[in-house]
Amino acid sequence: MENLIISASGVRGTIGGSFSPTEISRFATAFGTLIGGQTVVVGRDTRTSGEMVRGSLISGLVATGCDVIDVGVCPTPTILLTSKKIGAEGSVTITASHNPIDWNGLKLATKSGRLLSADAQRQFQEIYKSEKANLVSWDQLGSVETDDSAIDYHIAQILELDWINLDQIRHRSLKVAIDAGNGAGSMISPMLLRQLGCEVIEINCTPNGIFPRSSEPNQEALKELCQVTKSEGAHVGLAHDGDADRLVLVSDQGVPLSSEYTYALIADFLIGRRNGNLVATVSTSRMLDDVADKYGVELHRTPVGVGYVVEKMEQIGAALGGEGTGGVIYPEILHTADGITSIAAIVQLLASSNKNVMDLVSLIPRYWMDKKKIDMPSQDVSEAVLDSALTVFENDDLDTMDGVKRIWDDKWVNIRKSGTEPVIRVFSEARSIQEAKDLCNSTVETLKSLMKHVTDCN
Repeated sequence: MENLIISASGVRGTIGGSFSPTEISRFATAFGTLIGGQTVVVGRDTRTSGEMVRGSLISGLVATGCDVIDVGVCPTPTILLTSKKIGAEGSVTITASHNPIDWNGLKLATKSGRLLSADAQRQFQEIYKSEKANLVSWDQLGSVETDDSAIDYHIAQILELDWINLDQIRHRSLKVAIDAGNGAGSMISPMLLRQLGCEVIEINCTPNGIFPRSSEPNQEALKELCQVTKSEGAHVGLAHDGDADRLVLVSDQGVPLSSEYTYALIADFLIGRRNGNLVATVSTSRMLDDVADKYGVELHRTPVGVGYVVEKMEQIGAALGGEGTGGVIYPEILHTADGITSIAAIVQLLASSNKNVMDLVSLIPRYWMDKKKIDMPSQDVSEAVLDSALTVFENDDLDTMDGVKRIWDDKWVNIRKSGTEPVIRVFSEARSIQEAKDLCNSTVETLKSLMKHVTDCN
């Protein structure tokens, strides 16, 4: 079905289109069957379609015998943490994360708040496609109850981390601007900052689901945050995506940082205290390699996606994991990207170093990255274009762990199909911004030519 995407990230589609109440219920009964009709934690971001999706989702879950614990509007990591707390068999977050406002979706997780493994994803999709859900009789239907403690619990867990020093943070008297984009972080993030002892400037922290900017916190979307951070004399500006599993930074001078810096700065701060290995995706900046070398630890690469990062982290017992999107994973809290805990990490870093953001940035070797995306007619076309690119670039040094990554000594470019929308993403990195842009632009032109050839042949 057009614009209906089933991937490692879950399910996403357009409201009024592919993501219909019928399809949502079908996904719900498939997931309920997968987890054997056991307890499920359900929560959602602030999108205006959330209530509609919630009704269809809960109906399908209850029909398979699941008891539903509804935690209301919460960030994805908060929902998954509640699932871990109560030992639920699974959880479902109603969100399309950084996708536009007309999209919504389901992030699926099984025991202990872990996103679906590759094997569980296959089982889920088989049940969905076969329509062989296990519907129970009237006397075995599940129940629904609400739990309004999720946000308080998440904050409490963060404040108990051994690397949080409240006296030190409060002594620094930090002023922080937070832009939640009217998304799921609108309530919890200002609350956490105040409990950390920060003076808080709230921007777009009304949880009404009306996004005043792109739900993806890219540099173009953060103009207001940049302006307010500088004019109000804040030490740092922080911004979330729609479900608050990501965090990006703005300096005290109102300069937006690449999302790549979130993980790099936090890794440089925490790995020095833990001396454990790191995990990052194939398209995350080489800054992580430099951080790993600095502390004599190993950096392990995975395909793009939190599930892949988590799987590798568990295999090697990693101290930290993440992606260049601004998502960082703290295993002592939960094995998923957690933009809320990242707030605490950045605040603690500023307090303990007594430096400003740009001073901290200057301590890490600098690379320049360019990121572009090409809209595709469908996921099938995306796949065909990637296959063609593999042939075109076959004589280069390639990494095909996730898409097609061309590697040189001083630069790289990665081409991959998005798992969340019908686009191909192109990331490049080099020692200069012009070289990164040239590499990205030339790759995009090649891919557009390949797309034209693919569509003409069809």
